[in-house]
Amino acid sequence: MKILYKPLQYIYCVYTSLVFILLMFLSVPFVFLASPFGIKGGNFIYKVCSIWAHIWYFLIGIRHQEIYEAPHDRNKQYIFVANHISYMDIPPIVATFKQSIRVLGKYEIIKIPVFGWIYKATVILVDRRNADRRSRSVRALKAAIKQGISIFIFPEGTFNETGKPLKEFFDGAFRIAIETKTPIKPLLFVDTLERLHYNSFFSLNPGKCRVVFLEEVPVDQYTMKDIQHLKQEVYSIMEAGLKRYRSFELPILQD
Repeated sequence: MKILYKPLQYIYCVYTSLVFILLMFLSVPFVFLASPFGIKGGNFIYKVCSIWAHIWYFLIGIRHQEIYEAPHDRNKQYIFVANHISYMDIPPIVATFKQSIRVLGKYEIIKIPVFGWIYKATVILVDRRNADRRSRSVRALKAAIKQGISIFIFPEGTFNETGKPLKEFFDGAFRIAIETKTPIKPLLFVDTLERLHYNSFFSLNPGKCRVVFLEEVPVDQYTMKDIQHLKQEVYSIMEAGLKRYRSFELPILQD
């Protein structure tokens, strides 16, 4: 079976790439037309990306599923946080949300031809190696909140390669939550590592891709002195949630 599996895996991964690129180029005119129109244009671009993600999922055999452990008010503003372990964490973001949102994304990805341009039009960029860019990204996130838009942050910053449910969180999301009095809504990306391991693009495979909405965490009672306490509270909620849905033995890549 291994002799057959590997060639089929490579063919599947090439197929998924070609479909992704085709859908990307079909999306470009809509992104281009919407880009000059500020908030409304940005919201429209997210809708385009959501359609792109759903069609791509369907054509490559990935089953998107949303699980709500607590009621979710799409008319309410949140700071969304989620675990980060795979490049397949990106499609569920645009596939899931039905409300105005802006995502904090890595600066390096804008270097990817065409996709980088779309990415730049949809995210608030952060470069943690550059203090000025970090400050600008924080100001942009706060500005989005002032305009009534929810924001999305991976508090781990980079892929969690520890084999544990989560790696240590950065302070940023929790600092902004307290400063703006915006509740935190934790999410879990349960299956993305099984869909695509961070070590190899050719590990991509079809299957389920669950997004779990956990109970929101109000921040009204917190002050800036309580950042570490809030961070630990959210960390504990997400860690317990991940343990309910999956084990933490990392998938073994096929030779």
